[in-house]
Amino acid sequence: MNSTAVLTMIVVWGGLVLGIIFGAVANKINFCTMGAISDVVNMEHWGRMRLWLLVIAVALTGSSLLHYFSLVDLNKSIYQRPILPWLSLLLGGTLFGIGMTLAGGCVNKNLIRVGGGNLRSLVVLIFTAISAYMTIKGLFGQWRASFLDPVNIDLSVIGLQNQSVPTLVSKLTGLSSPTALLASTSVIGLALLVFVFKDARFRSKVSPIVGAVILGLLVVAGWYLTGHIGYGENPDTLETVYFATNTRTIESLSFVAPTAYSLELLLLWTDQSLKVTFGVATAVGVGLGSWAYALATHKFIWKGEGFASFDDLRAQLLGAVLMGFGGVTAMGCTIGQGLSGISTLSMGSFIALFGIISGAVATMKYQVWRA
Repeated sequence: MNSTAVLTMIVVWGGLVLGIIFGAVANKINFCTMGAISDVVNMEHWGRMRLWLLVIAVALTGSSLLHYFSLVDLNKSIYQRPILPWLSLLLGGTLFGIGMTLAGGCVNKNLIRVGGGNLRSLVVLIFTAISAYMTIKGLFGQWRASFLDPVNIDLSVIGLQNQSVPTLVSKLTGLSSPTALLASTSVIGLALLVFVFKDARFRSKVSPIVGAVILGLLVVAGWYLTGHIGYGENPDTLETVYFATNTRTIESLSFVAPTAYSLELLLLWTDQSLKVTFGVATAVGVGLGSWAYALATHKFIWKGEGFASFDDLRAQLLGAVLMGFGGVTAMGCTIGQGLSGISTLSMGSFIALFGIISGAVATMKYQVWRA
């Protein structure tokens, strides 16, 4: 077996393991971004939001340290390109936030539910995958490429090589890039940790805290796996490449586009040009991890009941379509942008996350008003 096949296998199987751990832990601690936002909007309860913010703090601290010590180059990720497609990020994020609220959970949450035996979530995932694929290579993709992506800001015009907040800080203050990276990470990470742990009730919940730390470290591990272990020379072209990633560059956890690539792989299985990638492996792993946890705790139950009504069916399928389109357009979901993207301290990721939260909050308030 040549070195290319070995590195590819390591990245794919490593991604599967990361996904399994993520699915099991997320199931155990009831990690859900939409649930966190809903708790704050509807009940003014910040428990799950603090959990999410803790995952972010761990992910961005660990990822920044990997970059600082030159173990990975986060500037090579899709989140750090010098062209900032702000309209795609904002609109895509907003539509994803609306979609996940209508569908009762983001892609990650639906993968976890499928692992627990919920077949209705499988329907939502299938429609999300179809919509995401149409946004990557189909009709929706034409709309995205023609009308949304061209509305952008070329940051190189103002002397910025990427979308990184530390790069902007370095430009404004004159600090060296490494110093600006440590300063930005320290300020943002410390602010998040102070807010998270100032609540005594949250501090007493050891299991969720440990689980959140693990989830954050899995994002870091994803960067290391694809950006360090999976980074090498292709013996055929003699080029240094990232193996087994759909973007052909460094990746970490994200689930919208991988559902589309999973669907493509299943539909075109005999196409030898298609391979299992890191993203596909992690998405499958989340479902398997949730399933394993559900079996181990005797919580696995086949749930084959249909949608509650036609209105429920319409809302969830519309939500699935919006998640597929919005997630690809915004270059990530609550995990892809909300964790992995934010961990690179990308300005674009903050825009996308703002859109996701705004879309979700607006939809929740509308639902309450309508009820």
